[in-house]
Amino acid sequence: MAQKSWIEIAKDNLWYNNPVFIQILGICSTLAVTNTLINTSIMTLGVVFVTGLSALTVSLLKSFIPRKVRMIAQTLIISFYVIIVDIVLRAYVPDVSRALGPYVGLIITNCIIMGRTEAFAQSNPPLLSLWDGLTSGIGYMYVLLMVAFVRELLGFGTVFGFQVLPDNFVNWTIMVMPPSAFFMLAIFIWILKGYQFRKEVKK
Repeated sequence: MAQKSWIEIAKDNLWYNNPVFIQILGICSTLAVTNTLINTSIMTLGVVFVTGLSALTVSLLKSFIPRKVRMIAQTLIISFYVIIVDIVLRAYVPDVSRALGPYVGLIITNCIIMGRTEAFAQSNPPLLSLWDGLTSGIGYMYVLLMVAFVRELLGFGTVFGFQVLPDNFVNWTIMVMPPSAFFMLAIFIWILKGYQFRKEVKK
């Protein structure tokens, strides 16, 4: 099987095989962190960091890891980077760390990270694996940021904590409630997949 180019990997992870709206992976965090853009940005940046460096590390060490224990080894590698993210958040943005609570630790269980280490990094060169991990994380990131933008705007009338809607705007209480995350994600999946389908039909 021919090795994918850097551009093909980026297009695949960002659009054609996006981990969220195509593969429907890693959506548990949608419920947890997409009520504000600040929380979503920090959480998703953490996922990008962990996904990229975990893929790089697995690719570098794959020849030293026995196949029978590779899943355990991958989980330990991912845990190492998640702990770094958690320590940095606690040290530099304690308020956000408290707001995110246990969800930072749950990055370990994100299907996207384990999926990319097993499906790609395990059989590809280190730099290409790093690129695959980063673009997968960014593909996850921008979908969640779109959801968070709408939820924060309509739920609080703010964008990144800054008031943008007039004072007389009636906030949509449902937008700050967890179920709205799934409704918004479903709408975005419908729009994006619908756009993809229309482009394919035209071709």
